[in-house]
Amino acid sequence: MSFTSDQLKTAVHVPPGAGPSRWVFGDRYTLKSGLHNTGPAFGLVEAVVPAGGGPPKHVHYHEDELFYVIDGRLELFTGEETVIAEPGAFIYVPRGVTHSFTNAFTDDCRMLLMFLPAGKERFFLEMGVSADDGAPPPPPEQYAIDRENAIRLAPKYGERYV
Repeated sequence: MSFTSDQLKTAVHVPPGAGPSRWVFGDRYTLKSGLHNTGPAFGLVEAVVPAGGGPPKHVHYHEDELFYVIDGRLELFTGEETVIAEPGAFIYVPRGVTHSFTNAFTDDCRMLLMFLPAGKERFFLEMGVSADDGAPPPPPEQYAIDRENAIRLAPKYGERYV
């Protein structure tokens, strides 16, 4: 479904645990909103990043990315700075800024990712391995495949892995 935000005339409700989920780089990403249900204004993804998880350094050229940590901690690299993000932390990464994150701690980190405008959620759908219906994470060998897939798909979704 493709529409503009002025065509959205009803509330959108995505219950807990609902939304397509994908394993990417060992993390579980559950899509809550985006082009498919709230139009082009923004995309919202719930992420669970286990110890050692997180994507390689990359740059988005089409959208800004916002992080809000709910549980756990995360090491987030933005441009030239690395910060430790704890519950309640908010980080804004404008398009064009190299960034990455790693869970360098023992507990899972749960956070919300928002993309402005929407569209990045399609990357997760195309690239990831299904995590729907409680599917377990793929074996660690999948991470090398994920990196290859990310590099291959990056131009299609306006990003670059460094």
